[in-house]
Amino acid sequence: MNDRFQRESIGDGVWFSSVTDPKFKHNRISANLLVGLESETASVNAALPFILRRGCRSCPDFTMLNQKLCELYGASLSCDVSKFGGYQVLELSIYGIDDRFTLDNAPLARECAALLCDVLLDPKLSDGAFDEQDTALERQQLVDTIEGQINDKRLYALTRCKSLMCAGEPIAVDKYGSIPDAKAITARSAAEAYRRVVETAQVELFFVGSGDPAEAKETFRKAFSGIRRSPAALEKVQTALRADRVREQTDEMDVAQSKLVMGFRTGEIKDRRAFGGMRMMVALFGGTPTSRLFTYVREKLSLCYYCAARFDRLTGLMFVDSGVEKQNGRKAYDEILRQLDCVRRGEFTDEELTATRLLMQTSLEAVGDSLSATEEWYLTQIVGGAQYSAKDESALLDEVTREDVIAAAGQVTLDTVYFLTGKEAE
Repeated sequence: MNDRFQRESIGDGVWFSSVTDPKFKHNRISANLLVGLESETASVNAALPFILRRGCRSCPDFTMLNQKLCELYGASLSCDVSKFGGYQVLELSIYGIDDRFTLDNAPLARECAALLCDVLLDPKLSDGAFDEQDTALERQQLVDTIEGQINDKRLYALTRCKSLMCAGEPIAVDKYGSIPDAKAITARSAAEAYRRVVETAQVELFFVGSGDPAEAKETFRKAFSGIRRSPAALEKVQTALRADRVREQTDEMDVAQSKLVMGFRTGEIKDRRAFGGMRMMVALFGGTPTSRLFTYVREKLSLCYYCAARFDRLTGLMFVDSGVEKQNGRKAYDEILRQLDCVRRGEFTDEELTATRLLMQTSLEAVGDSLSATEEWYLTQIVGGAQYSAKDESALLDEVTREDVIAAAGQVTLDTVYFLTGKEAE
């Protein structure tokens, strides 16, 4: 990963970051608006990128917008909503070839940035409201998306466990909000939310690719200079460091395969070394194909269809999720905790530790192979208050010792157990 990351302020709460690597032939330019997750505003906020994607004042419909994208050598314009810790990230991005590959070296990066500015900051409004039809279509799409989440039972169970574990905190709020709030979105309420977000969100602009980001940066600087801004500070979302008790919840649905999710708190991570130790501990415990959970719970004991651990670096939470037969739920639970105790006692080999490190470092090396993955890496760093590269993290893992891993496992406490299982036969 031959990246050169730079970040600078170009306005009040507006930051421009660039990552350049000559191996790419395209550039990805994106605008990420970060707002605190709140149950009252999550749904209407989530609809905004999709409403904005339908057109702007200079290209007021899909036909004209797509024609403009074709003129930009087939550039693509996309939108998304994601969740980083306790923040909702509203994203608009444009992807196009670098200026080197255009006829007569046309300034494509500048033109792509200008179109993205138009879509973000000069939307199609009528009497202070979005288009009624556009809003209705995206409102229904949002409702369908929320309703469809239950179809992915693994993701649903993870989300449910997190909402129980962090009830009342921003971390517990779904990035799409709720169905009642989504159904209540109107063309005017969406426009009001848009004005609020543009005024108060922290804006993280990215230019990732092989080109020169200077013209795109200047385009954004000029565009935001005329926008009234009073951005909220981007602060780390706090949650409890240790569990004071274990909460258990069982839900019954028409499912053939039960889902067991265990939510853990990982204590205070005081420095980078401790962070590296926690990252490697979670990977050794359940984050790789050679992990304790995969080797013992799934392969040797055949207690589940899958069993994996994941660590959220922005919240300090660890989740273990597995797909099990209903009658094996308690056995899997006991064995997961037994394997965690094994790590706490240092009952793992040097070969396991080495394999874990190498797999993690291989994964980190792959970050730079994708424009979107590179952007996501640095956006996660920014939200977490850091600016480390994937190479930096790979070097950190080289410093992690067996003692660091054992210490990390020792401060993990079980908080919530969620079991999604089939209904009893009547």
